[in-house]
Amino acid sequence: MQPTRSVDVGSELSGTLEAVLVNDNDRVTRGQVIARLDTSKLEDTVAKSRAALAQMEATVVEARANLKRQRHVAELSGGKVPSQSELETAEATLLRAEANATSARATLKTDETNIGKAVIRSPINGVVLARKVEPGQTVVAAMTTPVLFTIAEDLTKMELQVKVDEADVGTVKLGQSASFTVSAWPGRSFPATIQRVGLGSTITDNVVTYKTVLGVANDDLALRPGMTATARITTANRDNVLLVPNAALRFSPTTAAAPAQSGSIVSRLMPRPPTQKAQQRPNGKSDAPQVWVLSDGQPVAIAVQTGPSNGRQTEIVGGELKAGMAVITDYQEAKK
Repeated sequence: MQPTRSVDVGSELSGTLEAVLVNDNDRVTRGQVIARLDTSKLEDTVAKSRAALAQMEATVVEARANLKRQRHVAELSGGKVPSQSELETAEATLLRAEANATSARATLKTDETNIGKAVIRSPINGVVLARKVEPGQTVVAAMTTPVLFTIAEDLTKMELQVKVDEADVGTVKLGQSASFTVSAWPGRSFPATIQRVGLGSTITDNVVTYKTVLGVANDDLALRPGMTATARITTANRDNVLLVPNAALRFSPTTAAAPAQSGSIVSRLMPRPPTQKAQQRPNGKSDAPQVWVLSDGQPVAIAVQTGPSNGRQTEIVGGELKAGMAVITDYQEAKK
């Protein structure tokens, strides 16, 4: 069982956690403060950035005044002094000072943003599934973002991820109904609906399976994330149909013996070789479905047309087999 949407909440910054304001199972709202980092170092960094910006802005004022003064002197001297190279140098100095001021301004903005990031807020409305930190713990944000909390958006709507065998995945379609059970609630069956059938396969112990996602309503919150479930997917529904055990469709008499004088039907069946009618399958096809019944003590094959199967029984949609007829599923040798 998994929430339909869960978010791992982390910290982009390294530092010491000053406060952790929520615990497991707490409900939170989008934007709610759930933790705070110690901002002492961040505030010092902001102060340094502001001082650096003030210096850069003063340099810009100085460079602008110097350029203005040199242009005025050049105007009074008719362009004799200062030289053209000195004017170009003054202009370049002003441009560099303005660029440095822009860079210092961006650095200050980043530092101020980091102070805001030191306050960790919930990104969604939901429930705290896991709290993984405590106040005073050091958070190190290096190659990966450390996870502080796991928050599920809405536990009244969940999903069940099941593994469907490759032999069955062809019959599993979107929108089909399903049911499942969990160990926590023995005897209770939960309804579900197929929402997604994965195209990618997973191989476990040489068994190929496909992940299939079932949508589950969990209004009473009886189901919890991480529960293990066993699912039953309904691929076909049939009402008032004729069924035979699958063993009857697999049965075929392969030995010959004298019939028993007494005993059960199963023991009397042993037998003589099947009649010509019993040995032939319809249309000469050896793989046509058929079942075997007793006729005058002899096993006789009846051709049938089969429908869907649930793994134990198969629907019979055509043929001469009638409800109530005894079909052969197995036999045993009569005692001599």
